[in-house]
Amino acid sequence: METPPPPSPTELDAAERIILLWDSTASEEARERMIFEGHRDEVDRYLQAVDEIQRSMSSASLVSDDDQAKLNSAIQIAMARLEDEFRNILLNHTSPIEPDSLTSTDPGSSTHSFAADSTSEFEDCSVEDDSGLTTPKASSASVHQQHPRARSHPPDAVVDLRNIAERMIAAGYLRECIQVYGGVRKSAVDSSFRRLGIEKLSIGDVQRLQWEQLEAKIRRWIRAAKACVRIVFASEKKLCEQIFNGIGTAIDDACFMETVKGPAIQLFNFAEAISISRRSPEKLFKILDLHDALMDLMPDIESVFESKLSESIRIQAVEILSRLAEAARGILSEFENAVLREPSKVAVPGGTIHPLTRYVMNYISLISDYKQTLNELIVSKPSTGSRYSGDPTTPDMEFAELEGKTPLALHLIWIIVILQFNLDGKSKHYKDASIAHLFMMNNVHYIVQKIKGSPELREMIGDDYLRKLTGKFRQAATSYQRATWVSVLYCLRDEGLHVSGSFSSGVSKSALRERFKSFNAMFEEVHRTQATWLIPDSQLREELRISISEKLIPAYRSFLGRFRSHIESGRHPENYIKYSVEDLETAVLDFFEGSGIPALEEEVSVNVII
Repeated sequence: METPPPPSPTELDAAERIILLWDSTASEEARERMIFEGHRDEVDRYLQAVDEIQRSMSSASLVSDDDQAKLNSAIQIAMARLEDEFRNILLNHTSPIEPDSLTSTDPGSSTHSFAADSTSEFEDCSVEDDSGLTTPKASSASVHQQHPRARSHPPDAVVDLRNIAERMIAAGYLRECIQVYGGVRKSAVDSSFRRLGIEKLSIGDVQRLQWEQLEAKIRRWIRAAKACVRIVFASEKKLCEQIFNGIGTAIDDACFMETVKGPAIQLFNFAEAISISRRSPEKLFKILDLHDALMDLMPDIESVFESKLSESIRIQAVEILSRLAEAARGILSEFENAVLREPSKVAVPGGTIHPLTRYVMNYISLISDYKQTLNELIVSKPSTGSRYSGDPTTPDMEFAELEGKTPLALHLIWIIVILQFNLDGKSKHYKDASIAHLFMMNNVHYIVQKIKGSPELREMIGDDYLRKLTGKFRQAATSYQRATWVSVLYCLRDEGLHVSGSFSSGVSKSALRERFKSFNAMFEEVHRTQATWLIPDSQLREELRISISEKLIPAYRSFLGRFRSHIESGRHPENYIKYSVEDLETAVLDFFEGSGIPALEEEVSVNVII
């Protein structure tokens, strides 16, 4: 396109008059009115006057110093005026929106107002202005596809802002233009942040917060970050492109970063603070939530912050993602060590499930919910040998039997192995071998049930190892029965009761009486103690009672049938035959109810690695 010739002196005088007419420092009317709020003819005349002044200043035919001074004065007045108009248009089209609009980031969701928080007042679509320039659409296709806000006709505001920006930049007022734009839009972004509940916290501030406070803030941050990146920042980028793209080199990027750099750093500093904070088991799942949210946002971050000027934001996000992944791996490793070394030595009353068992199994059940993420992050097998080398009590685990398992699955199996190892050590704090076996039965059974209750966990652990665990708690149940009932049933044997002699009945009544007395005393002691023991799983409790009854009741019925008459024919038979078969059957139902032990778990003070 050919460059228009410089204006004639008459045209130049007319242009100067128009500029001076809108000099707000010299006219009260000019102060009270805004050109771009008036008739479009006034807008066109003013922009044309500015163009004529600028063409005259760049014309080689202008030689008079006086003319040069007049034009310089006129252009300064015009730029001051256009700066005010630019600010006014931005402010007039900036209005707050409701938080619900910001947090609705699903494709196709509607957002309202370019305003404080989006660009629905400044829409896309190519626009041809009076000078033949085209307002380009934003280049970030992915952002626009995720959040379509297309309108059939763009508002005049975008055209006006672009027209003003072109003239300010051409006159050498780029810095002023960027400052005005950034000042208004930064305030709008800050408004969005406040509505989303994003606080201005330094990394130190975040790390000083209690974990309970941080959990709530992490949940809020995840929702807010999606809205900030996909709506707030994406909208600011689009608006910058609509107004500034093509006017000068990277001006749209400069304006965009002027607006969002501070808020973006503020947003990502929170996630950075979490990624470098002290590691502890309870933080794992929120760290994984943060990791997943940030990973999900990475394509948007790379799209919104694609320019060289915004490279630092992209790098910060990538580094945070890497540190969150490393934190997750570190926490899992430290958790394994904590499970192995958990030091509590208090025997759990009643031989019930240890709080450590509940904590660990609930923990790894939650881990299985994050298996998709953790399968990507956990790439090495657990260190089952070198970490505890030289420790004669190290749990033994043959991982050769578990070929084909993912590293994450091997870590979970290893946690179960070392949990059992720790529980075995805790079982030795019981003085009675019977309750020690019952304790192991309860805890390994709980482990099995938790695995069965989680399809994801069961899939990772595998049925082969699950069968091993099932065999272990059944073996513990068998060991309990041997430790408890062999001596009781020994009282019901025939050996030692028969005597020889022609005048004898063949049974020693004194030995028989002692045998009944021993049985009664031993059964009463077992009943007294084991009614206070607890099997919390009702099915397991019933199975063990049935198993006891199947051994005890037939043996007692047979013994009673063979020798009742010998006792009843003597004095005070009730002192020896204290129980009927039905009495024993009823008494067995009292076993493992935990009677007389209120709030079992509350009475146990255990350092449960939290």
